[in-house]
Formats: sequence, structure tokens, C-alpha cells
Amino acid sequence: MHVLQSAFLFDLDGTLIDSVYEHVLAWHEALLEERIELSVWRIHRKIGMSGGLFANMLLRETGMNIEPDRIERLQRRHAEAYKARIGQVRPLPGAHDLLMFLTDARIPWAIATSGRIETAGPAMETLGVDLSRVPIITRDKVKHAKPDPDLFLAAAESLKIDISHCFVVGDSVWDMLAAQRARALGVGVLSGGYGLEELERAGAYRVFEDPAQLLKHIDELGARR
Repeated sequence: MHVLQSAFLFDLDGTLIDSVYEHVLAWHEALLEERIELSVWRIHRKIGMSGGLFANMLLRETGMNIEPDRIERLQRRHAEAYKARIGQVRPLPGAHDLLMFLTDARIPWAIATSGRIETAGPAMETLGVDLSRVPIITRDKVKHAKPDPDLFLAAAESLKIDISHCFVVGDSVWDMLAAQRARALGVGVLSGGYGLEELERAGAYRVFEDPAQLLKHIDELGARR
């Protein structure tokens, strides 16, 4: 009997590394440099989507002109402000152990993040695992980021596994929406600040507190050595 291979496709910020609020504060700083006043909680609600769409939506909310050069400036300033905070970023509880479990069990996994390589690269190094053999799909490699499914589709393709056999693990509603659009099974974690009900409404099959709890219950997803 042929057993179908499954795989795990991980978001990065708020899913494997504790970086959501560093991103929020970096965006807040970038907005203030553009003389745009926006509450921090409003910024948090958009974390997880691509930087360009993020800036576009924020400017729309403020009623300001959405000019390409302003969006580009905001993205550049956010990247600079985030890189200045990378030293504060740490892996989430259980992230290293979860990735090592999957590696040891020979269960394929990849990372698919809306971040660009300039900011995602240094942050991923904190995970303490060998990433040289793992597919890393960043915003630079796809046409559209979340909530479009491109990142996860590219990650599944890089593993040579059908997307319908993949679990998409993420912390935001944008991850769950992208997972649905990709025809993958969404698994949520609360470590990015979104609530249980929000993630379930967006399509999460299961929701765990963080990578540590996901690892503790990973057999419920059919993953075992």
C-alpha cells in the first residue's frame, strides 16, 4: 500500500520566531518618519501580509495618497528599523525542537515568509538548525505574498509534494486564508497575537499555543517517527 508523504510549510514571524512586535514597532517607526499617525494595534492587525500590500492598506486607512514612491520608502524604512531590532528576536518556545523532530523523522518541511531575504535571513539564523538543506521561500521569490497562496505553493513545489498533502503552519489570518486558497490544511498558532476564534474563522483546522504545544500534539496531525 502506497503511503502519501505529507509536509509542513511554516510561516516565520510569530510562528517560529518571536518577532511580530519588533515588526510592529519597526512599521510604527517607519510611519512616523513619513509623518503618518497610526495606532500600534492597527498595525498589528496587518502583520503577516506582504510589505507592499501592508503599506497600501495602511495608507488607505489613513486616507492618504497611495503613491508608489511613498510605499517604497515605507518598506525601506521598515526594513532598516527592523534590522536594528533583530538582536532582540528569539525563537519561539519549541521551534528548534519541532524542526529537529521533523528533520529526524524525515518529514519534509520548508519556510515560506512574506518577509524579504534581507530581513528574514538574519532572523532565521536564530533558529539554530541547518537551513542549507531546507527550502526557504521569501517575498523575493514569488509574484504575490499572503493572503495570496504563491508562497506556500512555491514551498510545496520546492519539496516536490502536492500542496493538498501539506500542513501550513502560521500565526495570522493571512496565513490561514493563503492556506485555504492553496488547498492546504491550515494549522494555527497563537504566538503571533491573533485569537483562537479569528484563526478558526479564517480556516484553521487546529490551533496550538506555540511550536512547543504543536510538537507535543504532532501525532494528532499524523506525524511520527
